[in-house]
Amino acid sequence: MTDRARQIIAAARTLLETEGPEALTMRRLADSIGTTAPSLYKHFPDKSSVLTALAGEVLRETAETLEAAESAAPGSFPALATAYRAYAMAHPHLYRLTTEHLVDRASLPPGLEQRAAAPLFRAVDGDQERARAAWAFAHGMVVLELNGRFPPGADLSAAWSAGIAAFGTVRL
Repeated sequence: MTDRARQIIAAARTLLETEGPEALTMRRLADSIGTTAPSLYKHFPDKSSVLTALAGEVLRETAETLEAAESAAPGSFPALATAYRAYAMAHPHLYRLTTEHLVDRASLPPGLEQRAAAPLFRAVDGDQERARAAWAFAHGMVVLELNGRFPPGADLSAAWSAGIAAFGTVRL
């Protein structure tokens, strides 16, 4: 990726994180870096390629976040779930971008999705179905929390703790 392409992605991320997905148009993106929308197409053929590049950033950061949690507490689903939640809450629009929209997987860096999932697979001793169930729990909780779907006054920390406990307190 060129320096200019990285600048475009950084500006797209800023727009998305500060103003939400509606703000992320090619025109707004071009304005934010002091160029014209047609100039963006020299680096990205369309908006979906910008979104795919952003999704790659999120997956890389998720991988780094989960790897750090795994390093601090090897094999611990609670540590992974806590780190996953914290990342999603800190970056809600980016999180939604990668989990609620179709991403061109073929355009992502090779192995990136696998890298992001690897700490969870290791925590469940490679059991694919248990890993999917654990991810579904964490993702579902995050989405419900981000969308304000819990009743007012609900103790979300207690809900997270109960869900984590359902998978076992140390290892799945």
